Amino acid sequence: MKTSDRKLEHIRICLEEEVESSYTGFEDIMLVHNALPEVNFEEIDTHVKIFGKKLSAPFLIASMTGGHPETKEINRNLAIAVEELGLGMGVGSQRAALEDARLSDSFTVVRDVAPNAFIYANIGVAQAKNVELIEKAVEMIDADAIAIHLNFLQEVIQPEGDVDAKGCIEAIEEVCNSVKVPVIVKETGAGISRSVALKLKEVGVKAVDVGGKGGTSWSGVEAYRTEDIVAKNVGIDFWDWGIPTAFSVVECKDILPTIATGGIRSGLDIAKALAIGAFAASAALPFLRPATQSAEDVKLELEYFLHGLKVAMFLTGCSRLEDLRSVEICVFGRFKEWLEIKGFNAREFCWRR
Repeated sequence: MKTSDRKLEHIRICLEEEVESSYTGFEDIMLVHNALPEVNFEEIDTHVKIFGKKLSAPFLIASMTGGHPETKEINRNLAIAVEELGLGMGVGSQRAALEDARLSDSFTVVRDVAPNAFIYANIGVAQAKNVELIEKAVEMIDADAIAIHLNFLQEVIQPEGDVDAKGCIEAIEEVCNSVKVPVIVKETGAGISRSVALKLKEVGVKAVDVGGKGGTSWSGVEAYRTEDIVAKNVGIDFWDWGIPTAFSVVECKDILPTIATGGIRSGLDIAKALAIGAFAASAALPFLRPATQSAEDVKLELEYFLHGLKVAMFLTGCSRLEDLRSVEICVFGRFKEWLEIKGFNAREFCWRR
């Protein structure tokens, strides 16, 4: 199947089927209520700079789509909304447009309608072995950064997947040494561990997007696609494979600036992610259906997330984003057990992160 057709099939499955995995880790984190917040809600400031670009809040629409003519309107609606709200977004993998320039307008539309937004380009690590392709992806949308995505769980389940994972860290290092924009490395649903984050820092990566478990399961999406019964059953077995998003944030936060993606479904989730160390959060699936309808529907969904973040800040006595780093939290269940296995003192973590 052509890359462009596969992109459209992914969209259809995500719209029509149940594709989310279970448990992000945020379920076991509680922000402690402050009954005397001593904060004026109207004065709460959520502005942040990401790679020198000012955003109204530390929230992005994660890489989603592009690469097929029918995805152009989706990207247009996403971009109009982030431009109007002063936010940012990533585009889906640009591989299809790099293979066929006629598809490039499904990506260039983003910068056309969002000249001021933070926009990052996106290419798979297999394509990152060709630095020239990376430079073309950045130029295509006048990107502020480039994300190299890691999706080997998806690739190994996908019938036409690329399962040669050799040479990836060397390729990433070459990209970091060659391109003029910051390099983000992002997972796509299985999380990034501390050991991987350390390797990425060593080669010059500027940030990680943990893309943890708890959001869209690309193993599940590919299980829907394949007609091979063995591959389908293996895809189902690995539906919930990966490091939960909250776990991955804690693993990476003191190594590289960390974006929390994977099951972020509310402003409260954003606040929890920031409280445990992320510098920003992002989500994709919640914006897909609105983007098939209108930019206004995307904007409305974004406003839900942003308002929820401010409410969480208000109820914990935070007037600035930095205040979330020191709010009291409580941890329970699997997240607490994981902290202890990893050598953290759970009590101290709740007070001094």
